[in-house]
Amino acid sequence: MAVRHFLPSDVSGVNRLHRNVWWPERSAEGWRWLDDNPARQALDAPAGWVVEDADGGPAAFLGNFIQCFWSGDRRSYGATGFSVIVPPGQKGRSRDLIGAFVAQPGCFARYTLNANARSSPLYQRFGMLAWPPRTHALKLSWIINPAACLYSRGLRALVAREPRAASWLGEQLMPPRRRARSADTSRLPDGVSMLDDLSEASPYAGFWAALRDQGRLTADRSPAMLRWRLSDPDLTVRPLHLVRSLKGEITGHALALLGKGNPIEPPTLEILDLEALDRDRGAISALVAALLQLAPALGAAKVRLQVVTEDTMRDLGDLARKARREGGWGHCHVAFTSGFEGAGDWRPTPFDGDYSFCVRPLPLRRRVATSDRPASSQGAPSAARA
Repeated sequence: MAVRHFLPSDVSGVNRLHRNVWWPERSAEGWRWLDDNPARQALDAPAGWVVEDADGGPAAFLGNFIQCFWSGDRRSYGATGFSVIVPPGQKGRSRDLIGAFVAQPGCFARYTLNANARSSPLYQRFGMLAWPPRTHALKLSWIINPAACLYSRGLRALVAREPRAASWLGEQLMPPRRRARSADTSRLPDGVSMLDDLSEASPYAGFWAALRDQGRLTADRSPAMLRWRLSDPDLTVRPLHLVRSLKGEITGHALALLGKGNPIEPPTLEILDLEALDRDRGAISALVAALLQLAPALGAAKVRLQVVTEDTMRDLGDLARKARREGGWGHCHVAFTSGFEGAGDWRPTPFDGDYSFCVRPLPLRRRVATSDRPASSQGAPSAARA
């Protein structure tokens, strides 16, 4: 059976694959949104690959997300693989999908920052390195509601013994709706505030210009790119966008989303991005402290940062020492193009991977309407996952 590019006509079949492994499905609008990714269109890269079944439909899938990176005025592109789904009946076809992903041209790196324990060993067979070298297996979390986390652990044990219990239980541990949809930011630490302006002349635009001018390899966090990221039609709750300011200048930002990995997991405030100028590395700990302060009122049982570097650990200081270590397997793997220079300057965050659109948002009765979004954003079966 052939491996070919993912097409719009494959959406229904690919959603079925997601449903069969308990992963969140995207709406038709959500898939179109991914297809409209400006970086993907600039490279004319495929939106993914499928293994065809006997009828030509998708029997296995790997998504392809292209990002633009900047190092000063030099632009380059990287590719993130996401949602690698290979059912047991297609055993072995993950090699074809990952091979197609790694072989694609035009990217300084092909990588995943979100491999699970089952899929992690696959990537080394394709010349992908566990990277960053010292933190590729590390995730950090801060427990907010121990009772909810303990209850969820009990539910997981129950479903492991009796898989049918998942359908009986339904959606557990949901916070009150009014809490999930708002955050009281009146008592944030000094210098930290909510961001509500992503215009081209905003203070945030100045932050992005300063971040880019540092010369480090940095994923595109321009106002235009963030406006596109935050326009994901499958969002159900408003992401939190916090900034740290010194003397009227934004020196750091954090983006976080209240998610719920599956119906029996507790709500988690997922840190999707955490970045600061080199002249104010204290912004990192200040922003995480602010998110920890907001989390209880939102109904989050924990706060989690799923991609970290040694620099992040240093910047977090005492907060890193107080965090719970999650992970334990190499969830970050990368294949750099031969001769590429600059990898040592890359400090990836979850934003650089697939977390911003693969995290399952807190399920609510309706998606976020345009008017609900901040003004800045308008405009159990086995499988391998990258």
